[in-house]
Amino acid sequence: MTASSAALAAVSGLGFALSLIVAIGAQNAFVLRQGLRGQHVLAVVAVCTLSDAVLIAAGIGGFGALVTSMPVVMTVARYGGAAFLFGYALLAARRALSASALTADSAGATVALGATVATCLTLTWLNPHVYLDTLVLFGSFASTYAGADRWFLGVGAIFASIIWFSSLGFGARLLGPLFARPGAWRILDSAIAAVMCALALGLVLTA
Repeated sequence: MTASSAALAAVSGLGFALSLIVAIGAQNAFVLRQGLRGQHVLAVVAVCTLSDAVLIAAGIGGFGALVTSMPVVMTVARYGGAAFLFGYALLAARRALSASALTADSAGATVALGATVATCLTLTWLNPHVYLDTLVLFGSFASTYAGADRWFLGVGAIFASIIWFSSLGFGARLLGPLFARPGAWRILDSAIAAVMCALALGLVLTA
């Protein structure tokens, strides 16, 4: 292994990971909303990045083959995730339709740190796509690298996760002027409800 090959592996991991996580999804929608509300943002970003780090390391370590050999794991994640996404979609829809959704300063009641972290963990670990992305796809990609380069690939991927979730969570405040308008929260929650419903249906229909 040379310094140049390690750097190239890290950059490759960064780019590949960004291509997987920069997409509309339940986790990203949750991080964005927390960032806009300015509530427990650091905790949410930390949960997302640490979860990614664990899953990326597992993918590099070859756990993707274990997951694919145990379909019951994916089945539990699929239906458990679908149920949770449907429930979250209903909550978002209720916020969009309620009078409180038009209150720009609060955009809903403050949720306790523990409940926020639990929701973030559920959106992450009961999402079968996260296992496909990190354990299977990224794990397969990592298998094309030899020796320590595989772990530098993982370092790049973890750095991508830190950049993305930090930008999404802490950068959301730049949209503050837009979401100072009450109707913007109604639109956001309506969009979140639609995304969550679509993802839940996708999980069920592709079973």
